[in-house]
Amino acid sequence: MPLLNTYQRQVQRAKKKISQLKTKKVREQEKLTRFSQKINRANDAISRTSSSSTIRSKLKQIDRDQKKAIKVEKKIADFDKKIAKKEKNLLKKKEKVNRQQKRERDKKIKEEKKRIKNLNSKIGGFEKNQLSIKSDIEKLKELPDEIVILFFAANPSDQTRLQLDEEVREIQEMIRKAKFRDSLNFHSCWAVRPTDILQAINEYEPSIIHFSGHGSTDDEIIFLDKKGNAKPVSKEAIVQTVMASAENIRLIFFNTCYSENQANAVTEHIEAAIGMNTNIGDHAARVFSSRFYSSIGFGHSLEKAFEQGKAALMLEDIKQEDIPELFTHSDLDPAEIVIVNPTS
Repeated sequence: MPLLNTYQRQVQRAKKKISQLKTKKVREQEKLTRFSQKINRANDAISRTSSSSTIRSKLKQIDRDQKKAIKVEKKIADFDKKIAKKEKNLLKKKEKVNRQQKRERDKKIKEEKKRIKNLNSKIGGFEKNQLSIKSDIEKLKELPDEIVILFFAANPSDQTRLQLDEEVREIQEMIRKAKFRDSLNFHSCWAVRPTDILQAINEYEPSIIHFSGHGSTDDEIIFLDKKGNAKPVSKEAIVQTVMASAENIRLIFFNTCYSENQANAVTEHIEAAIGMNTNIGDHAARVFSSRFYSSIGFGHSLEKAFEQGKAALMLEDIKQEDIPELFTHSDLDPAEIVIVNPTS
């Protein structure tokens, strides 16, 4: 599916570009029509006058409009070439989509046949012990999928130092205490530079991405440059990164100050995101995130985990429970989103 999605997006981009070129061509054709009308009117005026000065003036006007019309005709010809080239390229992209769709259908059919064959073989080998087999199958259904959490930490030397190591320790401790702890695979990346993000996403294929560190009032996340100092990354860059990597990502947790807009923007491409609507304290960020992941590890819905994180802040008498914000894709209900599903 990831490759098919890429090809389909390429087709959509190609169609959009062709539409834009055709719109520009129509505008130039309208210009050409106007020049032709002006030339015809000038010729008509010449035929109806005997004034030499009027004739000279109209001839000059015709000459100017003819030159402009020639330039417009050249632009139209250029647009025709570009459109033809783009349409030819579009056909190739459509062929890629069709081939990939066929490959994926064939692959699914092959996998399903193999699954059925294996299941029939298992059932045939244990006909005398069907109750035991049924019990085993039910137990397998109860096992949740493994969820990879990828924790990005950035603590620039020229910024206020944060206790990000404490946040990781507390999150890992809460995960170890969770009912479905074996379903949560936690990885942390430290001293993160912007170029590290895509590499880590490709390497770990996370379901959850967690950004921890500093944010700015300009909707930026602060990473590190080569000297260990602050390197801001824009909201647009984060959204593009998510869009280019969204096949496996279900949730992004922005545990950074002023990250509300980033969280809202990325939900166009993924199921859900959490951000902060203002500056959040270091201790509050740790308490909220560790309790959130604990709740996730017990198989609770995203909404319940979020509310339990806020409750943890109130229990600790930390007056910042209104800072975290939960966003979901427009057609999803956070009460129905379960990251670790005991029945999957």
